Amino acid sequence: MPNLVGDVSSAARILPDLNGEKLFISKGKGAYLWDDKGRRYIDTALGFGAVLLGHSNDSVNAAVTEALGDSAAPSWAHVREHGAATELAKHTGDLTKVIFTNSGSEAVHLACRAARAYTGRGKIAKMAAGFDGWFDDVSYGNVTSNEASFQDGKRPSTERTTLIRYNDFADVERLFAEDNDIAAVILEPMLANAGCIMALPGYLKHVQDIAHKHGALVICDEVLMGFRLYAGLAGLREGLSPDIASVGKAIGNGVPVSAIVGKPHILAGFEEGRVLRGGTFSGNPLACAAVTSTLTQLDDNDYESLIQRGNDLRAAIEAIFESHGVIISTSGYGNVFGVWLGMTSPVTYEQAVEKANPAFTTALHLALREAGVLMMPSPYGRIYISFEHNSFVIEEMKVAFEKAAAKLSAEFANA
Repeated sequence: MPNLVGDVSSAARILPDLNGEKLFISKGKGAYLWDDKGRRYIDTALGFGAVLLGHSNDSVNAAVTEALGDSAAPSWAHVREHGAATELAKHTGDLTKVIFTNSGSEAVHLACRAARAYTGRGKIAKMAAGFDGWFDDVSYGNVTSNEASFQDGKRPSTERTTLIRYNDFADVERLFAEDNDIAAVILEPMLANAGCIMALPGYLKHVQDIAHKHGALVICDEVLMGFRLYAGLAGLREGLSPDIASVGKAIGNGVPVSAIVGKPHILAGFEEGRVLRGGTFSGNPLACAAVTSTLTQLDDNDYESLIQRGNDLRAAIEAIFESHGVIISTSGYGNVFGVWLGMTSPVTYEQAVEKANPAFTTALHLALREAGVLMMPSPYGRIYISFEHNSFVIEEMKVAFEKAAAKLSAEFANA
């Protein structure tokens, strides 16, 4: 009997068997992963968004190796932490104060603590079907949960968390009419974990304005989207002025690191010792080395070309399936997007629930895996591409999608 619960420590890693075999990865480099049988795959999960420079980036690896040689856990203030914080703050506008954590879940948890301490209020409002970490408070209302879909007047709520509907302009106004204990609203630039649902024009700014009008803070959860569209926060590009943002994933290119960044007066309670923070490994030398090396490289990379390659891939995937009689659509951006069976992609979670087709996405995952591409099997999953997904890799992906579409055409044509 295996000792590891369910074969994995995070449920997101669970994949269906292919021809009776489980998948175990042995190594990765660039755009590729290799399994324990030596088979090579193009990776489109990329650490669920963390690996933007490509797997095993030489510069990041060298910086982390050097830090490891100097001591992985020196306990006290060390020489790499200030530099990493300064490098991060260069990219986050007015959010100039930094606290490092180890995971995105920790960062969101700390951001919520900061909001409660600053406002004196107890409740956090999050987007229904959004994923803001796996801790109890903010995992409430995650995608596929019973709470994520609700009618007017029946808002799901706990003592510490309440939900609002993404892209519903009126719902956030109703929220503050109903509840005066909202410390903060967590905003996601795109509802990525619900299948890359894009924000409607003006929606994010509307939520921010209503929250600020009622004395609540705005937390931008940028763990997934931060640094993916450009070397900075997606919310700032949308014209937002959040009070706090959680960042992670891409800032360390796969090395475990996350952080909150905030306006100085919002995070002052931590510096004054009025608000608790901790974590043996928070801001450790390896993480800080990874942040400094990663952000330096992201500044020099061509995001515009990356996103264009991804948009070309999206168009090609849609055309390939159409040529086999299967109509699909995609939603999101060039370097992170979802695939939906049908002519249109959803703009609300309710539409996403109607359009979700687990049979299709599982079949697509298995067909692509046979063709040498790894893709999330969930209908709410995403395809990522990294800077290592060059034109040659994109062409390889198109060949794999051609094989997959041909295999799926008999079952899903005219679906």
